[in-house]
Amino acid sequence: MRICIFGAGAIGGLVGAKLAGKGEADVSLVARGPHLAAMRENGLTLIDKSGATTNVRVNATDNPEELGPQDYVVLSLKAHSVPGALDSLKPLLGPDTAIVTAQNGMPWWYFYKHGGVHEGRKIEAVDPGGKVWNTIGPERAIGCVVYIASEIDAPGVVRHVEGDRLPLGEASGEKTERCSALARVLVSAGLRAAVRPEIRNEIWVKLWGNLSFNPVSALTGGTLAGICADEGTRAVVRTMMVEAEKIANALGISFPIDVDKRIAGAAAVGEHKTSMLQDLERGRPMEIDPLVTAVQELGRLTGTPTPSIDIVLALVKQKARLAGCY
Repeated sequence: MRICIFGAGAIGGLVGAKLAGKGEADVSLVARGPHLAAMRENGLTLIDKSGATTNVRVNATDNPEELGPQDYVVLSLKAHSVPGALDSLKPLLGPDTAIVTAQNGMPWWYFYKHGGVHEGRKIEAVDPGGKVWNTIGPERAIGCVVYIASEIDAPGVVRHVEGDRLPLGEASGEKTERCSALARVLVSAGLRAAVRPEIRNEIWVKLWGNLSFNPVSALTGGTLAGICADEGTRAVVRTMMVEAEKIANALGISFPIDVDKRIAGAAAVGEHKTSMLQDLERGRPMEIDPLVTAVQELGRLTGTPTPSIDIVLALVKQKARLAGCY
């Protein structure tokens, strides 16, 4: 089994290190800059949650043409980076290559085999002009929701902070052998990779928090615990989540928990800065469109009012533009 981790940063690096350490797959990593140079020189070092350190030698490159077609490509780039990476992806694609979308936010393939009136619809906020859909092909996609937190401590060094879940699923809901085979390899490497018949439900549960807490944290500088502890910001987050739930329900999604339990779960994480706030502080592009704009777009599609989402989205876009992060 040939697996390429495309975008081997904090999350991709962790997954790649675990797979390479187990040795059950031919693993390669696509990265760039000092992180790539360090992996080539010294291997990839993984610091686990206990502080124990493991170093693995990895096949790392910035030129996918060196690797050739793969069985699986794990896309661990941030979603807004995917359209610009399509030409680099092409050498990795054989006739049966699966693309594992290990990213936050609404996936570009969401309405593939969705059924009903929205079947085959492209989501402009995450795939302008359908470029990703038309280049990769939605039939290649395996959905993946990332419940892992990790950081790059230094070039070539990834620290595992928390979490180990990577639920997978086909857009059709079928339990295919390609999905099951990948899950077995990930589980063997120490990750929890259950195959879910309703992967869209998993996508929405994570997106539910990301679409609200991320932009509010970027606007306020607050941590998850801080946002939940403040009556005003908690109310804003809750209202956004209620709007999003109505959109999801209109698309046939049922949430396994209620909104207040979801907020309590975020509060329990503690003094954690969201990824969007971290990107803002570091001057990096922010994941506004896949996390928030896409939900607004689906609100328009389903005729669901999104007044709170609209206000917060306008504010965070302006903040990001002024900071050079959008």
